[in-house]
Parts: sequence; structure tokens; C-alpha cells
Amino acid sequence: MGIRSVVSKPLAKWVVERQREWMYQPADAQQRWFKRLVDGGRTTIFGRDHHFKDVETVSDFQQAVPVRDYEDLKPYIEQILAGGTDVLWKGKPLYFAKTSGTTSGTKYIPITSDSIPNHINSARDALLNYINETGNGAFLDKKLIFLSGSPELDQKAGINIGRLSGIANHHVPAYLRTNQLPSYETNIIDDWEAKLERIIDETLTQPMSLISGIPPWVQMYFDRIQERTGKLIKDVFPDFSVFVYGGVNFEPYRAKLYESIGKRIDSIETYPASEGFIAFQDTQTEEGLLMLLDSGIFFEFIAADEYFTENPRRLTISEVELGKNYAVIINNNAGLWGYSIGDTVKFVSRDPYRLLVTGRIKHFISAFGEHVIGEEVEKALQHAMQQHPETEVVEFTVAPMVSPKDGLPYHEWLIEFATPPHDSAAFARDLDNRLTKLNVYYEDLITGAILQPLKLTNLPRGAFQRYMKSQGKLGGQNKVPRLANDRKIADGLLATSL
Repeated sequence: MGIRSVVSKPLAKWVVERQREWMYQPADAQQRWFKRLVDGGRTTIFGRDHHFKDVETVSDFQQAVPVRDYEDLKPYIEQILAGGTDVLWKGKPLYFAKTSGTTSGTKYIPITSDSIPNHINSARDALLNYINETGNGAFLDKKLIFLSGSPELDQKAGINIGRLSGIANHHVPAYLRTNQLPSYETNIIDDWEAKLERIIDETLTQPMSLISGIPPWVQMYFDRIQERTGKLIKDVFPDFSVFVYGGVNFEPYRAKLYESIGKRIDSIETYPASEGFIAFQDTQTEEGLLMLLDSGIFFEFIAADEYFTENPRRLTISEVELGKNYAVIINNNAGLWGYSIGDTVKFVSRDPYRLLVTGRIKHFISAFGEHVIGEEVEKALQHAMQQHPETEVVEFTVAPMVSPKDGLPYHEWLIEFATPPHDSAAFARDLDNRLTKLNVYYEDLITGAILQPLKLTNLPRGAFQRYMKSQGKLGGQNKVPRLANDRKIADGLLATSL
């Protein structure tokens, strides 16, 4: 047993004991952060603009600070990029995390010296919770790989700018740097396919024990290794015991990934965002991810079905209900105030608060009022795959076909299969039947002959990779939205599949 695994166990026990202090007093933890954040923001330009000097209660704050998206925040970001200080938070940001918005183009999300521990310590604590529960710390003594964006940073107004995963790479603890892969030289390669080949060169003969990344890109890594070696991943990496992932629902990828590995291994789900690290899987035995309520963020929630109304009610953590979809609003010590991150979550526990990520508030299909959301299409696909166990899915997305050449409108499911179903028509029927059970509005449109049942389009292998490459988004932390209310993605996929 190596020194890292030996030291990790008392550290893990200490972290989990401290964690329990706020896990079971969540409202108190959130109230402390609310006060600290408002106090910290009073003298900023944003704080003066929104009369923080008069804010004493959450109700005061909600009256003073509207819910906003990036476009609303952008004037303040531009002040910082022009050299301003004390704009959103005291001083200047340490970093800007660069991310792509669906409507805003490139977004620059501030990360400050006060907020960086939220990102770094949360990632650390996810692993330590796992070690404390399972006793498995041996993976720390072998090689660890993080399939991430480039750690190479640009600068604007003296502030370092890069992808969140690349920024996080600069904060990997020194004691793990000696067994972290890939190398910096490989990690900064821009072309994902070239980078992937170099990653395989560097890792193929190493004792890999932990692999972390977004499932579809990890699957591509596994596929390329199998092409080279003709072996299952467990035979290439016999020490591989922990898979860490986030960013997408794992279920559509689970069967194919485990088939590639050749055995079941432990997995740890995380919920990081450029705006803040929201939650992580703290146990292997309970459903959901532990919401991080004592990590520099004061959370608010808006019921998803109220989000687009004129004055939606903003709830604190103590007011949320189980089983209901909420849009996540954050206020943090990076200077994000009333900021809608665009995600929806559903709580599955309140003691402690654990959640599932259910989709994107703006990623839905409602061409006819059906408001089908990401959670519903993922559950429908999971059901169909259970009915057709031979089926393996690489990737998928769903779009409306509003004006078909013939017949009624419909939802088009564009799926790239690793192994297609034996009976595609039956697979499509099972998808459609499950979706009608999950969404009553969709059922009404089908039974009312406003929509015809969904149609399945089987895309050729590599279709999603080619599409992402055509958009300059191949690899890293990029992912294809599960569904959209227009056909931009669907038509792009079809065009690059010809």
C-alpha cells in the first residue's frame, strides 16, 4: 500500500465528519452564506447598483436582484474585461472560464480567489467520500487520467482565460501530479483526434486506476484502445477500478462502457459547472448527488413549470419539494447574482439534500405545447433499451419535424447505435409508448391526431463525432444537447452524415 492511499483514509474521514456538520443543518449553512455573500458584495459596482446596503433578508435580496442570464450579466463582464475592479466581486477575477452559450456566443464566467476552492475542493471531496465509504484508496497509488480541455490559458485585462477543466488542471494537488496523465504537452493539443492518439500512446502501458471524463469521449478513448490492442479495457488496464464522470446522464452509455471495460467498476458522478461545483455522489448506496450547500454558493430554485412566467417564485433550499423539477439559480463569491445556470434538477432526498440533474431549462421540445424535457427522453430511451437488450447507443438527440412532406408532424429521434435493435419499428414503438406515459401533453397530442408517433432515424457510426468536429466542438467537455425546439442540430447531423 502506497503513501497516498495510507494518508487518504484519515483525510477522508476528517472531510466527511466536517461535511456532516452542514449536511444535516442545510438551512443554517445557506443562511450563513447568504449573509457573507451580501456583505462581500456591498461595495462592488453591482452591489451599489442593486442597493445591497439595504438588503437584510432573502426577500430584500430577491426584490433588489432579478433573475438573470448571461446577456443580463454581460455589461458587468465587459467592465471587468475593460480593466475594471470591484465590479461583481471584490478585486478582479482570478480566471474567466470560457464556455459556449446557445444564444450568447462565447461566455466568460468569473472565478475568483474566493470561489476557486469550491471547484477544487469539491472535486477532491467527491473522491474522499468514495474512499471513506469503500475503503478503496489504492487507486491513488497508480496512474490517473483526466480527459479534459486544454490547460493552456489566454489572457484578457490581465486575467487568465480558459476552459474550466483546463483551469482545474492547474490546481491538481502536487501529490497527484506525479501520477496524473496525460502530460501537459499532450493536453494542450487542440485537435481532439490527434490528442486522443497521443493520450493512448502515453497511457497504454501505464497502470491506469482512475479514468475521468464525459462518457461519450471516454467511450471514444476505449474504442481506439480496443482497435489498437484487440483487448477489453480490463485486460489493458487491470488496475482500473474507478470511473469519474459528469456532464451528461450516464444511463444511455452505461451498457456500452461496461461492455468495453469487460467488468463492472465503481463510478462517481459529479456535477461541476463553470458557474460553480453544484453536487457530487457522496455514496455508492443511495440515489442522487449531495448538494453542496456550504461551499460559497447561496442557491435559489424556480419550479420549471413557472420559470417562463412573469413573476416566478424563487425558493430557498428549505422550500423545495421532492420529485419536482427546478431551475437552479446561484449567487456566489465569484460575483454571480441571481444567475440562472440553465440546468434543471429534481430532489430525491431532503435529509440530506440529494438531487438528480434532469436537463436544461431551455432544451425542450414544445412545438405544439408538449414541453418534453431531457429527463423524459432519457427515461424513454432507457426503457426501450431494456426491452431490446441487444441494443447499444453511442449518442442521440431529438428534434421536432413541424412540416413533413407527408402526414402529421412528429418528433424525430436521431440515434447513432453501436448495436442497433433487431426490430427498429418495435424499438420506436416502445420509445413512443413510454414517452406518452411520461408526458401527458405528448400523449394528448398523439391521441388527438395532432402529432403522429415518433420516427427513428438511424445515423451511421461516427455521425455525432463528425457533426461535433464540423462545429469545432470535438472532445473535451463538449456535449450534444439531448433535444431542441428547432432543427438546427438535427439538420446539421443529417448533413454531415451524407
